[in-house]
Formats: sequence, structure tokens, C-alpha cells
Amino acid sequence: MWRDWQAWLFVLLAIVAIVAVLHASGQGGPGGRGVRIAPVAPPASIVPEVLPMELAPITEDDARAANAKIPLVTTGVVAARPFIYGGDADNRGRARDCLAAAMLYEAGDDSGGQRAVGQVIINRVRHPAFPKSICAVVFQGSERTTGCQFTFTCDGALSRRYSEAAWTRAQVNAEIVLAGGVDPRVGLATHYHTDWVRPYWSDSLEKIAIVDTHLFFRWPGYWGTPGAFRGAVAGVETPVAKMAALSPLHMAGLPDELAAEEVDAVVGEPRITGGAIPGQVVSGGRETITVTLDRKATPESFVTLALRLCGTREYCKFMGWTNPVLKPEGEAMNDMQRAAMTFSYLRDDKAGFEKALWNCSEYKRDDLRQCMKR
Repeated sequence: MWRDWQAWLFVLLAIVAIVAVLHASGQGGPGGRGVRIAPVAPPASIVPEVLPMELAPITEDDARAANAKIPLVTTGVVAARPFIYGGDADNRGRARDCLAAAMLYEAGDDSGGQRAVGQVIINRVRHPAFPKSICAVVFQGSERTTGCQFTFTCDGALSRRYSEAAWTRAQVNAEIVLAGGVDPRVGLATHYHTDWVRPYWSDSLEKIAIVDTHLFFRWPGYWGTPGAFRGAVAGVETPVAKMAALSPLHMAGLPDELAAEEVDAVVGEPRITGGAIPGQVVSGGRETITVTLDRKATPESFVTLALRLCGTREYCKFMGWTNPVLKPEGEAMNDMQRAAMTFSYLRDDKAGFEKALWNCSEYKRDDLRQCMKR
């Protein structure tokens, strides 16, 4: 009798132990739901790789269809903790202006979109996979002509100026973010892109939010949980040359000759070959500028040159060739000259139109909408 009782007790204890294990691993209870074990932090030396923003060469419609197939993850999506910037006045000012530039050039003059962009930058600066200053996060990879983290830092967009009012609004929104403002819509997202492009990293991350036409992503596993976002921010912002034309605080921290160059041409101006003055032809009161471009110049710098030569004209057509033999003297050109065109820029303020296009057989572009049609 005593042995029978001991046997039943042993069985009962074994059942209790099994139930406890199942419950702790999340397999107990209705639908397999239970208390889940928190993700274990991997060694500090192992962090996910930050891939450049390189886009698959597909059409906008195909990109939208592929992006729509990525499931929207809603479990475990939590808002970030408020962030308070701790640097001194000058460093804070430089951080604000880097953040404001990213918010404005990435989201335009739209407060809702700017808040989402600002939150992603704050999430990045807290994450061990990214640099530990606001400006370093924003301009990460900007030394490359393609594949930077935020495309406005390497595609020539900084040569275009928004109105003073729009810049001021972006600075105010940046100040709100640096003072603890949080956008809960995007949670702990560290990546985003518009729905009409398809970065190669899309399938490796979890889509957790959709804001207008933008999709927001986090890393799967531990690196997308709150425990991963505990990086200490340095509070030191090294002046960024590309910000000199926008921010006096960045210009003041640069060597005089470098600051002057960046104010003169934000992304570096190409030399005009074959003469100091480009050919100009006026036809019907609408000015057309044709130039020979330096083949060694960065393709982004062609935008800067076009803006400088077009000046404040309401209508301006700019066309450039790296092959001086095929450069026409005006708008009239044959098929061979048209096919050899390297870059074009057209502005028509009355029609509200402005467009820059590259010959993508000469210069690869991440965004296929920037390629001339052939």
C-alpha cells in the first residue's frame, strides 16, 4: 500500500513538472498561449549587420505587390521610451539640424511624416548596430554615391532648398523629438521605405507599421525588442560638411576653406570642360543651357551645377554630356546626341514642375524613376 502511494505521488509530481515547463515555454493553455520566456540577449560583440539602402530593379507596381505580401506584425509592438538629448548647446544645435534635415528631406514639409522619420533616427542612435550620435546616424554611408542609409545625404537632394518657414518647422519638430516627444505609431522600427521601392533587406525584417505610403520595419528576435535599445548616446556631434549651407553651427565647426566650398556647392560642383562658360541658347524666351560635364565628377553634383546655372529663372532646361563630341549647341539634336545625353534638369515654376534625370547606362541610380526613358 505504501509503495502504491509513493508511485502515484511520483507520477503526480512528474505531471506537475511537465505542465510547468509547457506553460513557461508558451505552449500551455488555449491556443498554445502562455507566459513566454523573454528573448535572451546575445553577446555584445554580435550585432546585426546594417545593410545599405540598395533597391531591387523592379517597377513601382511590382514593388507595391511584393511589399503587400510581407505580413504586418502586430504582436510585441511597443512605443519607444522618451529620448532626452544630453549634449551642450552647440552639440544639441548640430543634432537638431541634422535631425531636422533628415525629417524635412525624407518626409517633406509634413509634420506627421517628420515625426515618424525622427523616431526611426532616435531608435537607431539607441541601438548598438548604429553610431552613437544623431548626425553620425543621419549621414552614415553618405560618403558613397549610392547605398547610403538616408538617400537625401548622397543623391544631391541637399542642393535643393526648402523655404525658411519649412526649415523652421522642421527644426521645431526636431526639438520636440530631442526633448522626449515619441511617435508610438512606428514602435521600435529602425528601417523604413516607401511602398513603391523594394530594398533588398525587406524580407529579412519584420514589417510593423504603415504610415501613409511608408512601411516601417524592425529586426526580428532580440534585436527588435526594448532590451536592445539601450545604447548610450555620446552627446557629441562632429560638424558635417554637407550641412554647412543649412546650419551655421555646422559651418562654424569646419575649416574655413571646407566650409566655403560646401556653402558654394553642397555636394561638390563639377568642372565645366571645354571652356569656362557653358553654351547657352535662348529660344522663344525660354532658356536652354547645354554643357559638357566632367566624367570624373559625382553624378549628384550635376544637380548642383544645374541649380547654380539656372539661378532664379522660372523656366530652365539644363542638359549635359560627358562626351563633348556629341554635345549639341542647343535644343536641336539628332537621335545619337539625344541617346548620349548624360543628365537633364527641367524647371517650370508656373506648371509646378521640376525634374532631374540621369542616363542610367552611365550612372547607376537606386531609384529607377531618376533614369531617362530610352
